[in-house]
Amino acid sequence: MIARTDFYLYLLQRGTAVVLAPLILIHIVVILIAVEGGLSASEILARTKDSGFWAAFYSIFVLAAAVHGSLGLRNVIREMTPLNGTVLNVSAFVICVVLLALGLRAVGAVT
Repeated sequence: MIARTDFYLYLLQRGTAVVLAPLILIHIVVILIAVEGGLSASEILARTKDSGFWAAFYSIFVLAAAVHGSLGLRNVIREMTPLNGTVLNVSAFVICVVLLALGLRAVGAVT
């Protein structure tokens, strides 16, 4: 059972990496274009306010990053501490929920 769970978590982490890669590239390109265009932070925030596209884009970004990051931390915790089983899984879940809440709060602040 543990091996099957680890396999699915491995696939989930790789899947979120596939989602994150283009989102990160788009994010960096948009930042570079904005900076090259001479936009200030307040001008950028004015453009993202009330934008459904950017709200969806960054919500997907946050969801993928929260899942990907918490699974990565789960692996580090498993390798570096004696934690395993339910305690390890609950810890990773709590980390994911915290990252998701903080990220979505940030998305809400800029969109």
